[in-house]
Amino acid sequence: MAIYSNESSRAIIYAALAGNLLVAMTKFIAAAWTGSSAMLSEGIHSVVDSGNELLLLYGMHRGATRPDRDHPLGYGREIYFWSFVVALLIFTLGAGLSIYLGVAHILRPEPIKNVLASYIVLVLSAIFEGSSWWFTLRKFKGERRYSELFRAIRHSKDAPSFIVLLEDSAALVGLLIAFAGIYFSVNLNLPALDGTASILIGIVLAMTALVLTRETKELLIGERAHQNTLDSILKIAGEIDGVVHANAALTVHLAPQQILVALSVEFADELRSPDIEARVIELERRVRAAHPAVVVLFIKPQTSHHFKETEQQYSACDYQRDGR
Repeated sequence: MAIYSNESSRAIIYAALAGNLLVAMTKFIAAAWTGSSAMLSEGIHSVVDSGNELLLLYGMHRGATRPDRDHPLGYGREIYFWSFVVALLIFTLGAGLSIYLGVAHILRPEPIKNVLASYIVLVLSAIFEGSSWWFTLRKFKGERRYSELFRAIRHSKDAPSFIVLLEDSAALVGLLIAFAGIYFSVNLNLPALDGTASILIGIVLAMTALVLTRETKELLIGERAHQNTLDSILKIAGEIDGVVHANAALTVHLAPQQILVALSVEFADELRSPDIEARVIELERRVRAAHPAVVVLFIKPQTSHHFKETEQQYSACDYQRDGR
């Protein structure tokens, strides 16, 4: 069985981790120097992001563990599990602490000291975060148009890549909010606005976390392969000599580069068992050659009539279960 390996995703995570560590260090120094709660929230945000990248790397490492007796299909879904944990951490630690610090600062507002230092740190952070974001965006975008990015995130099976992309995007928005909070709190002489900026940063993180939670949950419970992959597998099966009809293919992603396929195929009646076995071997060879991500392939000889009957039975069960 092939194991999960995606050097592009690892490069994205390493770049984001290096950027977040540098950003966190500068933000915390600035927060201690200036007393800005928005800056402190941003520092916490960067620390949470750094921890998230480490968890994603751990998930990728675990996902590459070879199958064993207890896990015959491998450990590929570990990457989806740890991606889901990352989404929860963004919500609880990143968003929760930012909102808490913002409320605390509004209740006990203190003027920001050394505003120039805050601006310098924000500029440096924007450079670090922007570099990481641009690198991640280029890797994830590939040949797609920018208008296709949101749809690509919705349909992507590579959770680490789109998690880092959305994290970095949220970080850049957070920096803009922090700058506005500091600027207006100083120029309007309203220290509470700095706390308001911290709350807004928390809301941005919460919204990001909700999107990530939804997408990673779908992957964790099992998403099918892309439609073009299904169509290709059915086309390959239909081209095998002795195959009367390729009925359907059920697929599920075990990891970004691991797909399980259950294929229903009708063979010609005149074929004997050795002939069918030879066709199955040829079908497996062609499917794996065209789609290396297919790591498990089950082929069920089944007439089209029997397949349709089975489908109708399942549909009837669903109908009764829904109480319609």
